[in-house]
Amino acid sequence: MELSKRQEEIIEIVKENGPITGENIAEKLSLTRATLRPDLAILTMSGFLDARPRVGYFYTGKTGFELLSEKIKKYKVAEFLQIPIVVKEDVSVYDAISTMFLEDVGTLFVLNEKGCLSGVLSRKDLLRASIGQQDLNSVAVHIIMTRMPNITVCRKDDSLIDVAQNLINKQIDGMPVVKDDEKGLTVVGRVTKTTITRVFVELASAKIV
Repeated sequence: MELSKRQEEIIEIVKENGPITGENIAEKLSLTRATLRPDLAILTMSGFLDARPRVGYFYTGKTGFELLSEKIKKYKVAEFLQIPIVVKEDVSVYDAISTMFLEDVGTLFVLNEKGCLSGVLSRKDLLRASIGQQDLNSVAVHIIMTRMPNITVCRKDDSLIDVAQNLINKQIDGMPVVKDDEKGLTVVGRVTKTTITRVFVELASAKIV
């Protein structure tokens, strides 16, 4: 996050004089305690400062990069998952291609007759099936999809940074977010490279506090 000039001044005061009370910080800046309250709250919530009752504020010693890194590591999949786009096993390759374009996604999740995850369709899978003379209306997606156990999945309480690392390592565009069910794995969401990119853009824009 980008700090205001006054917030930077507060940090310097706390660095040199901490622990120091809010009243003393206000005195040094010739401001009222009430005026400083929002700035102190932001600096404390962001991790630049820490506060102890009857002691005052002190500098944590962490850089902006370290605080950003800590914040990212705390993010869970549940906070950022998107609605999954699914198709049934008996859907034709042609219909799957249409769904992918209409929904503007790079990955489709395939469900079996129990409504549980049985496969994944990527752009590469559909492109590979499109090469040749076969009728795409007569080929079901279960013939060309990637099946378990070759599907990488994640769960709501997984770390977002770990999922991002998996997307890179596996060279895949998206991952189903699942929960365990008696019948199998139920798809409850999706995380994609676009999801990760959006999170970092919002962070850079200080939209995530």
